[in-house]
Amino acid sequence: MKLRLHFVVDPMGWLCISMVFGIWLYNSFFIPKLVLLPHYNEGHIPWAMVVCYYIASALCLMALFRASTADPGRLPVDPHIPHSEREHWELCNKCNLMRPKRSHHCSRCGHCVRRMDHHCPWINNCVGEDNHWLFLQLCLYTQVLSLFTLVLDFCQYYYFQPLTGLDQEKFTTRHELALLRVSALMGVVMFGGMSSLFYTQMTGILSDTTTIEKMANFSNEIYGSKKSWQWALAEVCGTRWKLLWLLPLRSRQPLKSGHHFRSHV
Repeated sequence: MKLRLHFVVDPMGWLCISMVFGIWLYNSFFIPKLVLLPHYNEGHIPWAMVVCYYIASALCLMALFRASTADPGRLPVDPHIPHSEREHWELCNKCNLMRPKRSHHCSRCGHCVRRMDHHCPWINNCVGEDNHWLFLQLCLYTQVLSLFTLVLDFCQYYYFQPLTGLDQEKFTTRHELALLRVSALMGVVMFGGMSSLFYTQMTGILSDTTTIEKMANFSNEIYGSKKSWQWALAEVCGTRWKLLWLLPLRSRQPLKSGHHFRSHV
């Protein structure tokens, strides 16, 4: 498995992705320290809850790293165009290079991207044909981690039993309320924002329309009939195996169109 790294030189993008990483780091450090580990040590919660939180946190970080460093589908300077597919290519009026239809030139990155959906400053990368599935994973796992964090913040005050072994001189103990309020605010913002983004991304995939095409009032009828939801997601993720749709540490291979979807688990 070869995972090519792709970095975009953009200070504003670096700032945005640093903010996202900071939010992840804050909740991945303070929530276990304030809630999970103390209640686990006193026998209030099972070990499975602690493991699940760390798994969700790790998957969120891996999806962020892969979405921000994966090649979104950048076109080479001198692409090989099969003779039978030349009618599906066009000339970019910005970089003067040939590109497949439904590609778009990103002014931020300075090159054309196959089936570009949009440029996302929060991952400092374009979302295109080769990393769209990773962006979906990032949205999904961020929702899971944010919701998990909100539930733990709520349970800390309204459900969990009081802790007996607290050191009142610790910084986290003295400022517990403020730290959890910040965590809850981050959880609400991230869960609400990512839920909305995930919904718009899924509707675009199921309707075979990118965000750029939606903004240009594009109609997918010119590219053929609508696809089933399974085949649409399989094309984006590069595999028919549904379990692999959720794994960020793998490579994506384009599927050949024109085949009926066969269910795999």
